[in-house]
Amino acid sequence: MTELTLGKALGAGLRQAMRDDDKVVLLGEDIGKLGGVFRITDGLLDEFGAARVVDTPLAESGIVGMAVGLAFRGYRPVVEIQFDGFVYPAFDQIVAQVAKLHYRTQGRVKMPITIRIPWAGGIGAAEHHSESPEAYFVHTAGLRVVAVSNPEDAYRSLRQAIASDDPVIFFEPKRLYHHKGEVDLEGSLADAPPMGLARVVRSGTDATLITYGAMVTTALQAADAAEDEDISLEVIDLRSLSPVDYDSIAASVRKTGRVVVAHEASREAGVAAEVIASITERCFEYLESAPLRVTGHDIPYPPAKLEKFHLPDLDRLLDAVDRVLDRPNSLTGADA
Repeated sequence: MTELTLGKALGAGLRQAMRDDDKVVLLGEDIGKLGGVFRITDGLLDEFGAARVVDTPLAESGIVGMAVGLAFRGYRPVVEIQFDGFVYPAFDQIVAQVAKLHYRTQGRVKMPITIRIPWAGGIGAAEHHSESPEAYFVHTAGLRVVAVSNPEDAYRSLRQAIASDDPVIFFEPKRLYHHKGEVDLEGSLADAPPMGLARVVRSGTDATLITYGAMVTTALQAADAAEDEDISLEVIDLRSLSPVDYDSIAASVRKTGRVVVAHEASREAGVAAEVIASITERCFEYLESAPLRVTGHDIPYPPAKLEKFHLPDLDRLLDAVDRVLDRPNSLTGADA
């Protein structure tokens, strides 16, 4: 095992994927000489050359369009979108071509494209640099959507995404790029958990807290704090947002009977709403209280000085836990 930051783990995953398959090509703005704005691709240009690590113009629709053409010719392009809010110019290419060509051609054309997106808030960035657009892509049939939360998962899941014949939207929580963890650089992909499998990161009995990305860290902090009051929270890292591992979720809900789902994205029509609807359909008779959401507010992402009021934090998570447990010190009766 090697201790790496999440950012370095992603770079190691890209390097290994490129060594494993010479059809893996990287495309993105400033990913070559600069090594990417977050330095994820640092050193890859020197090792693999400009034909495989391609500095592109500042044109996201052109970058993804180029990836579609490369996929037609048998390559496995990996696209870096520099920031989450920059993906919108490529939205037409992603939903109209990347997501549909395999289905439209009855399987004759594969789209093994991985689209990496540094994602979500917590770094005090400017407008268009801290957004959470995952619900758009979860709603789009034909795409896999993955959100990682730790270095080991980043390394493994990125290699799995690149090796997959399905197009994958790969969300990387930018505020965790410098967080460290143990990574097994020697293990094979065959031994890794499947890309679509959720993970129980902490076992508990009183309520289930479901989340993904950087919010997993916040959820674990909430579970530690709840333990001081003899409340046992089970924390589930979804890992895959499309498809969702509802079997693992249902097993937890049937054990605890109470659910809180959290994410940074806005509440309206978000991932939490879909997860809660599916839990209600599958586990209604096991629920002891109505499931609750803890999310970002239904506003455009706020200025950096205000983001701490927008992002779900430990207090908002614990308040929702109090409410699903019907504890008297909860602050409000509505979703947080």
